[in-house]
Amino acid sequence: MRILFVTPEAFPLIKTGGLADVSGALPASMKRLGHDIRILIPGYPTVLKKIINSSFLCTLYNIPSIEAVNILIGEMPDTGVPVMAIQSDLLYDRPSGPYGDENGKDWDDNAIRFGILSFVAARLSREDSPMKDWIPDLVHCNDWQTGLVPAYLHFMRHDHPKIKQAKSLFSIHNMAFQGCHTPQWLGPLNLPAKSFQIEGLEYYGQLSFLKAGIFYADGLSTVSPTYSKEIQKKEYGFGLQELLTKRGNEIHGILNGFDTKEWNPATDKYLEYHYNDKKIAGKAKVKNALLAKLGLTIHAKTPLLGVISRLTYQKGLDMLLECAETLIEHHHCQLAILGSGEKSFEQSFQNLAKKFPEQVSTNIEYNEELSHKIMAGSDIFIMPSRFEPCGLNQMYGLRYGTPPVVSNTGGLADSIVDSNEVTIGNDTATGFVMPEINTYQLLAATRRAINSFHDETTWKKIQTNGMRQNLDWSNSAQRYVEMYEEILNK
Repeated sequence: MRILFVTPEAFPLIKTGGLADVSGALPASMKRLGHDIRILIPGYPTVLKKIINSSFLCTLYNIPSIEAVNILIGEMPDTGVPVMAIQSDLLYDRPSGPYGDENGKDWDDNAIRFGILSFVAARLSREDSPMKDWIPDLVHCNDWQTGLVPAYLHFMRHDHPKIKQAKSLFSIHNMAFQGCHTPQWLGPLNLPAKSFQIEGLEYYGQLSFLKAGIFYADGLSTVSPTYSKEIQKKEYGFGLQELLTKRGNEIHGILNGFDTKEWNPATDKYLEYHYNDKKIAGKAKVKNALLAKLGLTIHAKTPLLGVISRLTYQKGLDMLLECAETLIEHHHCQLAILGSGEKSFEQSFQNLAKKFPEQVSTNIEYNEELSHKIMAGSDIFIMPSRFEPCGLNQMYGLRYGTPPVVSNTGGLADSIVDSNEVTIGNDTATGFVMPEINTYQLLAATRRAINSFHDETTWKKIQTNGMRQNLDWSNSAQRYVEMYEEILNK
């Protein structure tokens, strides 16, 4: 199959979260399975700098609002997956992140910036594309930034029904991010006014890129089986649950894998010491090196709790703040926190570090190297999300022998087996699952993890159970292939 994989970010070119990891690893797995896949991504400065063997491919004209863009083609570092970058200084040559400025404020013209990503993807997915030697069978769209691709394809098919074009799959990575904009963008985006209705793009008086993808795509997927069911309920559907329920039989929930070469404690380039499930002793050396780096007291019997996360309410970190002092003072824990997000959370974790300088390290930043060190050096990984479509960090925790404490939701429920007498006895236990999402249950689950940590035999069982899980993309990629074939055969 020829597959155009459209994404606003892809590791190692540019990353703000888990979508980038998926967008780097899944296409590489598809390539290994023998499929002809290309990534389409905005040409941010870092993308243009990092793609290798790049060259001019074509110019697309009659682009909404800006007339024309250039398409460059190159390759992903390491995997060799072809990458097409949309070159437009007006849209993408900006400092800071892909979505907003250095203060975290979204760019005012994100509707155009990502609307044009969608428009270009649709244009490249038709027989009348300038890329006549490579027309995809299927275009795989990811999250709200690509949600207009299925809409554009729908309207192009309506206007020119005889021109062959690709079918579309829209993958929902997180319903909380909906890409809502005022209806005034319809004209600049070259969208028909009649599309702004309930049976179309309209969402509570706004233009929703996410709804567009859900409404118009030929196929839908989410990033875990449990999340595919959750989003059809009011609590997780963000007002779109009825539309999702209507298409419920079409939604495929496929748990993400991850790049097990990039995340491997036996070879991790960021670690001073290495270890695996058979020789796990090296993990203690990694922990001591991390504690020294963070300026925390080194003590082998003190459990180190790791947090690598966006610091937001969704991630349940207010619950951790509520019980942190109990964990520190009564259960003699240490905390290593890495992330950024809501200012109130950032300040609260910084205050916690000031109050307990030898027990808590708070690092407000994105730092790939430190994230690997914390994942490997921590004893227990804390991830009490209120909702989590898939989550990758809990799976990194399994891989690194750092059993996670997680909520019973989304991909967390699908990837972690709670530790109890039965699961420890039959060697299936891999972590600690909160039955309900509240501070009491987080504290109770973490206490269970701490008690197991102090039982060396039990702890090693839980660690090695997790480390031996098959967490790469092989199984999930094959399920995507089957879904692609199902959509193409409709």
